[in-house]
Amino acid sequence: MANRPLGREKNVSGGGSGVHRTDHAGGGPVGGGHGPGGSGGGRRDFDSGSSGGYGGGGNSLTRSVGGRGILAVIIAIVVIFSIFRGGSGGLSSLFSSGETQQTTNLSSNTISGWDAGSNNTGQLDTTVVSGAREKRTQILGNGQDEVTVLIYLCGTDLESRSAMATRDLMEMTKAKYGDNVHVIAYTGGCSRWQNKIISAKTNQIYQVMDGGLKLLNKDMGNGAMTDPKTLTQFLNWGKKNFPANRYELILWDHGSGSNTGYGYDEKYPRAGAMDLAEISSALKASGMTFDFIGFDACLMATVETGLMLSQYADYMIASEETEPGIGWYYTDWLNALGSDTSISTPELGKILIDSYTKACASTCRGQSTTLSLTDLAELSYTVPDRITSFAQNINNLVENKDYAKVSAARSGSREFAASSRIDQVDLVHFCKKLNTNTGFELANALQGAVKYNVTSRDMTNAYGLSVYFPYKNRSVDSMVNTYKKIGMDADYIRCIQNCATYNTYGSVAAGGTSSPMGSIFDMLGGGSSGSLGNGYDSGSGGLSDLLGGTMIGSGSSGMGSMSSGDISDLLGMFLSGRSKVQVEGVDSSNMEYLKAGPDVEEVAEYLAENHFDESSLTWQQAADGSYFLPIEESQWDLVQSLDLSMYYDDGEGYVELGCDNVFEFNKDGQVVAPTDRTWVSIDDQIVAYYRIGMSGTEEDYTITGRVPAELNGDRVNLILVFDTEHPKGYVAGAAYDYEKEETETIPKNLTTLNVGDRINFLCDFYSYDGKYQDSYHLGKTMTVTKEMEDMVISNQSVGDGGVLVSYKFT
Repeated sequence: MANRPLGREKNVSGGGSGVHRTDHAGGGPVGGGHGPGGSGGGRRDFDSGSSGGYGGGGNSLTRSVGGRGILAVIIAIVVIFSIFRGGSGGLSSLFSSGETQQTTNLSSNTISGWDAGSNNTGQLDTTVVSGAREKRTQILGNGQDEVTVLIYLCGTDLESRSAMATRDLMEMTKAKYGDNVHVIAYTGGCSRWQNKIISAKTNQIYQVMDGGLKLLNKDMGNGAMTDPKTLTQFLNWGKKNFPANRYELILWDHGSGSNTGYGYDEKYPRAGAMDLAEISSALKASGMTFDFIGFDACLMATVETGLMLSQYADYMIASEETEPGIGWYYTDWLNALGSDTSISTPELGKILIDSYTKACASTCRGQSTTLSLTDLAELSYTVPDRITSFAQNINNLVENKDYAKVSAARSGSREFAASSRIDQVDLVHFCKKLNTNTGFELANALQGAVKYNVTSRDMTNAYGLSVYFPYKNRSVDSMVNTYKKIGMDADYIRCIQNCATYNTYGSVAAGGTSSPMGSIFDMLGGGSSGSLGNGYDSGSGGLSDLLGGTMIGSGSSGMGSMSSGDISDLLGMFLSGRSKVQVEGVDSSNMEYLKAGPDVEEVAEYLAENHFDESSLTWQQAADGSYFLPIEESQWDLVQSLDLSMYYDDGEGYVELGCDNVFEFNKDGQVVAPTDRTWVSIDDQIVAYYRIGMSGTEEDYTITGRVPAELNGDRVNLILVFDTEHPKGYVAGAAYDYEKEETETIPKNLTTLNVGDRINFLCDFYSYDGKYQDSYHLGKTMTVTKEMEDMVISNQSVGDGGVLVSYKFT
């Protein structure tokens, strides 16, 4: 069967005790849940496929009631939004504005490094493009160079909870520096340091020596480390006290890419992160330039970050993806620097990247890793004009009603921190997916600027630099404001506004992206009273038939046969605030981009002419009694993913069990309604499981998911990995849970489970009318008695209670 979404192999086993919702030891719910899609206190931006994450497609529902009596199944349809396609030729024929599918390779004297078809993973490129500016740092050679490494060490909860900063400092003290290398660490941002040396009362400065730390300044004040003035203070101090001809700067903490930026100060949780414009202001105020600026933080290897830093540094070292909790490994590359202070930056960067990825592979199995070295002189010379052309081409596609071409390329591109929905994708992969001349030219330039790039085996199509490109409608206005401050290309700004507008209006026209549970309960006769804010009419299907104990229901919130005028009216109501429709990430604080985007009537006409055929999302009964969805092959081309969700009736309400990409097709290639009543378990205990990521093909794939839990009393998400080598899956570790108000950034993870750890699994609970009640423990407390990789993941029976089961089509 061609063009079917990638699914996880279901490993059904016997045993287990079914679903049992329990209170915590003190009685009552555990609290702290987030409502729809919250998943037992799991971080809100982690939800991918939970009830709160339905902003992506159609949803079909099955209800199995019984256990002690007659089995009855209710099958219904709730279409959340349509997937658009332009023109009559399908996605493969959508080329306009003079663009073709031919690759254009630039001449060797324009772009160094790679051509558009190669993968620059694990190959060091030492070439220098002709025409790029001279490097600001002039390496003297022959070991004559004086080097000062400035480490801005915002310890935050990574240190207070897991001693991650202390471990990295210990790695630094194991290196041999000699007399010409000075490693200076500015410490702060942490409520409690896991050592007896560093104080949490004030910010301090230490010199890392062979074997220990030397206190240089015991009180640098208590400024928030996400305040650019604090960073400038450190840089000025370092320049004055340790002058050198070669400076390196490392920003250590959480990170969240181009939009949010760097840093989370645990002592000032409401101070927010340091965005790109603020980082730029801090660097500018110091008057310093650097050999390299590195981020030992998540998600900072972006084109926007690189172009901003090009004013201050020659190279950038950063990760496209989230970093494992162990972060960089410091001993090896500092040893190399101490042995030869004149080592070239690409050679030094290679040692740093290799040691990091090796350490991650040995201690963080299953954690996707990336780290790249980018030549900022080359990036700033070759990329800006090509980004302009790339953006202009996309704007032309959208204006010529070929938005589907852009949408298909964006949705098929390698995305980073997908569960957090920060909307960052690998720009080279996006360019290749778009399949245009301007895209290939930009990809070529990017691959030439990235001099070294290493990823974990599962992290395919990650070429070293990502970019913000909205697809989930979050923070468009915030990103536009940041772009204006850092001087990002105006055509690219218009590009993201145009595409975000089409995406948002499409969601509005099809009913919004809120939880489908309101419509589900309406069709079951419970009535949600708007408690879940579904914001749309569930349709007219209701419970329409009863056949041998099986009730068939259908409903649709999609566009149906609405005219462009109808859609235009609907969009007008949304813009004026008179509509109940909700679109995730769009509110009064994030709607300016809609005013700058395409005209409402223009988009309405496009939506009326091009949308997914919802008639295929109607259950039909086969001769053998099973139910299937008669989706045509051409429709499957538009389906990005397919997920199964389950809610368990425990006699008092519904326990949310999550979202999993397991499904079954019949001999004709049609998806069938599930009937086995099993769900994911760990060591014979049913858990709430949510798929959060998927990449690769059937021959070489990686699927990741999360299980909300408490680990020794702290909220975490256990990370499960299913891949080609481990189709039955394994537990990769635990990622600590953060509320939105705690930090805007994405934390490093993972934490290893140890023998003796106590785990309480968590779940969200709903009343019969669809109202979120609270979060509870699920099953009994589990004490870890074996290594993580020996914990058994399988599918087991949920028990005798009824279940609500839904398919989500994206």
